[in-house]
Amino acid sequence: MASHRRPKQPSRARVSVLTAAAATAVALSAQAGAHAAPAKPSKDEVKVQVDQLFTEQEQAAERYNGAKERTDQLRKQADQLQDQVARGQEQMTQLQGGLAAVAAQEYRDGGVDPSVALMLSSDPENYLSKASSVDQVNQTQSQTLKSLQDQQRRLDQQKVEAAETLAELDRNTKVLNDAKAEVQKKLAEAQKLLNQLSSADRNAVLGDRASRGGERIDVGSLPAVGGYAGVAVNAAMGKQGKPYVWGATGPNSFDCSGLVVWAYQQAGVSLPRTSQEQATVGTNVGKDYANAQPGDLVVYHSDAHHIGIYIGNGYVVHAPHTGDVVKIMKADAMPIKTIRRV
Repeated sequence: MASHRRPKQPSRARVSVLTAAAATAVALSAQAGAHAAPAKPSKDEVKVQVDQLFTEQEQAAERYNGAKERTDQLRKQADQLQDQVARGQEQMTQLQGGLAAVAAQEYRDGGVDPSVALMLSSDPENYLSKASSVDQVNQTQSQTLKSLQDQQRRLDQQKVEAAETLAELDRNTKVLNDAKAEVQKKLAEAQKLLNQLSSADRNAVLGDRASRGGERIDVGSLPAVGGYAGVAVNAAMGKQGKPYVWGATGPNSFDCSGLVVWAYQQAGVSLPRTSQEQATVGTNVGKDYANAQPGDLVVYHSDAHHIGIYIGNGYVVHAPHTGDVVKIMKADAMPIKTIRRV
């Protein structure tokens, strides 16, 4: 008859060893998972993120353009005010010198008022002629004092204006530097993403962006346009293929608003530097490009961070974004905010 023995139970020491070994295996597995390199993003994922970063870079670039324009204005204004203060101080010195000369003359006369000294004079025959001279001295002294007071007030006001302008210049310089840093940050982030791709995939992403919106059209079919609008259109069209560079206003590289500024400069028309400011110039034509005429400014996106020049037949010429060049695209390739006639 078979005996039924209970299976031998493992000792406590053995259980402890096994438990520790299992725990160690789990820990090592978890640690290995924690240190495992994150999965690289796919080409499509990189493309989406790069598109967003380049859009944010363009927005920061327009903020930079606006800050730079204001900084340049403030610096020029500060220089002018400082020149005025220097000239005013020189005039003050001259007036003070004139007043000192009058006081010195009175001191040399013994500190006695000239009119009193004249009345005590023993030479009555020259009284009238001398009285005329004394009156002239008194008038000169009075006028000198008044001029000195007026000049002091002007100088004080100029100093206040200069100080306020310099303070604003300091604040605006910080805004300028912050915007520049933001542009560089977005470009660096985009480049970091692109570097995770193979050379072929990276070129595919950049090539897709560069080709997007690019249109081949028969230039001869475009409507003829004269005047300054025609000059601006022809100038912009002549820059096709020139690279987009943020902050650039030509003649060999451009950002979107820089192309608009440069093209209209060739026609003798001065426009504001940023796309947001350009979105307010001239006459509002609405949002339908069917109502646009060659030379009109087509402003894109709700924050007006992109702009192009309408060339006719439903197309605009523009400087798209980093990594791209001046080119033609369909006018409705992006959401239109407004169309302005300069």
